[in-house]
Amino acid sequence: MEYLWVMLGSALGGGARYLVSGLAGNQFGQTFPWGTLIVNVTGSFIIGFLATYTGPDGRLLLRTEARQFFVTGVCGGYTTFSSFSLQTLNLMRDREMALAGANIGMSFLLCLVAVWCGHLAALTLSQLKGA
Repeated sequence: MEYLWVMLGSALGGGARYLVSGLAGNQFGQTFPWGTLIVNVTGSFIIGFLATYTGPDGRLLLRTEARQFFVTGVCGGYTTFSSFSLQTLNLMRDREMALAGANIGMSFLLCLVAVWCGHLAALTLSQLKGA
């Protein structure tokens, strides 16, 4: 049954990724993969938050199935390393080395900062009295 919950979460995460990435592409253009960057940074924040907030020491203890649905399913379906890799390769093939490097650097740094911020946000929320 856990597999079904993960698959359902992945489908919802994939749909959300398609929506957010498309909106970002329409807003900022397709020259640089802004949609994938935004998806991966927001997904990193969300997974950092959920892993901390719903973990064994977190404020909200979820059943294993629910945690797998959100963390593995939704977040896993939402974020995408394969799209990042393909878009970076395409930038390099188009001899856009500066953009490829910017994509690599920004993705690494911003996703790492975002997962840390999500973790800190969950810790802060967990310490609020009366919440």
